[in-house]
Amino acid sequence: MDTSRERWLPIARDAALVVGALALATALVYVLESVVALPDASPAYLLAVVAVAVVAGTIPAVLTAVGAFLSYDFLFTDPRFTFRVADATEWVTLLLLLVVGIVVGRLAGRERDRAESASAGEREARALFGVSRTLATAPTTAEALPAVLERLREDTRMSRVWVTDGDASADRIVADSHAGAAAPTIAVHDVLSRKPGDEPATWVRVHAPARVGRSDGRPAELRPTDSAYRVTIDVDGATRGSIWALRSRKLGPPIRGENRVLAAAADQIGRSMERDRLLQEATSAEVVRRGDALKSALLDSVSHDLRTPLASIRAAAGTLMDPDVSWPADERRQIAASIDREAERLNRLVSDLLDMTRIEAGELRPDAALFALRDLVDDAVARLNVVLHGREVRIDVADSLPPVLVDEVFIGQVLTNVLDNAAKYAGPSAVIAVSAVSSAGASSVLADATPRVIITIDDDGPGVPDEALPRLFDKFYRVPRSGEGARRGTGMGLAVVRGLTEAMGGTVEARRGMRGGLAVDVTLRAGRAPELPR
Repeated sequence: MDTSRERWLPIARDAALVVGALALATALVYVLESVVALPDASPAYLLAVVAVAVVAGTIPAVLTAVGAFLSYDFLFTDPRFTFRVADATEWVTLLLLLVVGIVVGRLAGRERDRAESASAGEREARALFGVSRTLATAPTTAEALPAVLERLREDTRMSRVWVTDGDASADRIVADSHAGAAAPTIAVHDVLSRKPGDEPATWVRVHAPARVGRSDGRPAELRPTDSAYRVTIDVDGATRGSIWALRSRKLGPPIRGENRVLAAAADQIGRSMERDRLLQEATSAEVVRRGDALKSALLDSVSHDLRTPLASIRAAAGTLMDPDVSWPADERRQIAASIDREAERLNRLVSDLLDMTRIEAGELRPDAALFALRDLVDDAVARLNVVLHGREVRIDVADSLPPVLVDEVFIGQVLTNVLDNAAKYAGPSAVIAVSAVSSAGASSVLADATPRVIITIDDDGPGVPDEALPRLFDKFYRVPRSGEGARRGTGMGLAVVRGLTEAMGGTVEARRGMRGGLAVDVTLRAGRAPELPR
C-alpha cells in the first residue's frame, strides 16, 4: 500500500460519512414534509450535523451543515431542483439552517475533540506511570524491559517493539516484545527528532541501512505493510541505545501523544541504564573495599598471631642456649614444652590458613569413612593436652552410638578447633564437656530422615553475647572481649569448622549452653556399623 493512498483513506472515510448522513437526513425531511405534512422540516438536518460532529469532528460537521443548506434549497425549496429561491422568507430559513448547523457542528465537534484529548491524555498518563513504576520497582533494567516494551506496544499501537544497545547499527537486542523472533534488516526508517521546550517532536525519514537482526546472521525482512520507527536513548549527550518499533502503514505515523510516550520511555530507560551502571560501579568499588579490608584484617591477625609465638620460641630458645646458665633437667623440660606449645600454635594457625584457602576455592574433597566417635574425641583431646594444661574435659560419648561417616582428617581438625576455642576463651578454671547423641534422641528437628549424630562441646565459662552467636562462624569475626592481651585470635578457627563440617555433609551451630557458657553443636552423618563374622 503506497503512502498517497494511506493519506487519502481518512478523507474518503469522512466524505462517505457526510454523504450518508445527508442522505438519511434528506429521507427523514421528505417523510416529515410529504407524509406527515410538516410545513418546514429543515431542522432534521441538524441531527445529521450533530451525528457527523460526534463521529468525525468539526470540519466534517461544518461541511455537513453546508451540504444540508444546499440539499434543502435544491430539493425542498420552491422552485425545486434549482438553487434559486422564489420566496424571500425561504432565504431566512435557509440561512438560519446554515448558521445554526455550522454553530452546532463546531460546538459538537469541539466537545468531541475535548473528550478525545482528555481520553488521550489519560491514556498517556497511565502509560507513562506504568513505565515509570515498572522501571522503578524492578531490580535491574533488563528485568523491567519486557513489561515496559509490551506496554509501549499496546499504548502506542505498534505491532512490535524492541530495544538495542549502542548506535543504530547495533546487532545485539537487549529486550524484545516478540522474544526469540528475528528482527528485520531496516534500510529506511523514521527517527524521532525531539525539540527543546514544549515544541512537539517530529519524525525524520532516514535512509541508512540498520541491521538490528539476531546475532546469528539471519535477520528477517521488513514487511511492505509495516513502517519502522526509532527513538534514540540518550544519557548526558551520549547515545546508549535505541527503541525500535514496527507499525502498520494503515495507522500512519504515531500521533503527538504517542510520540510523547515513546520519548518519555526512552528517557526513563536511559536513566535506568545509567542507574544500573552506577550501581555496578558502586558494587565493584564495595567489593574492592571489602577485599582490601579482609586483606588488612588477615595481615593484622596473622602477623600478630605469628609474632607472639615466635617471640616466645625465640625467648625460650635463647634461654636454653645461654652458656652462662646451667638449667636443671626439670626446668629444661618445661622450657622445651613451652617451645613445643608455641610451635603447635603456629602449626594450627598455618593449618587454618591453608584450610580456609581450600574452602573458599571449593577444593575440599572429603574421603569419608565410618569411624567410632569416641575414638575420634579421645584422639582430639589427646592432641590438645599441651593447650589444655591439664584442664578437666568431661567426655560423655557412649560406645553404643552409631559410627559417623566423616573424613578422619577433617573431623580431627573440627574437634581440635572447637576444643581449642573453648580452652582459649572459657577461662582457666572452666570445665569443658563433650557429649553426643543420635538423631533419634535429639530434641532438634532435622531437615531430613538421614541418621545423624550430634556432638556438643560446651563449657561453664562466660559465654558470648546473644547478638554475637549468628556471626561466630564468619571469617575474621572476633567477639569483642576485654583483657584478651596477646591471645586475641585470628577469627578463622570456627570459620574453618563450618567449612569442613559442611564439606562432610554436616552442620554446625552455636548457642548458649546448659552450663551457662558457649555450646557448639556439630551434626554429622551416621552409618551402620558392619557386622562382625561369627
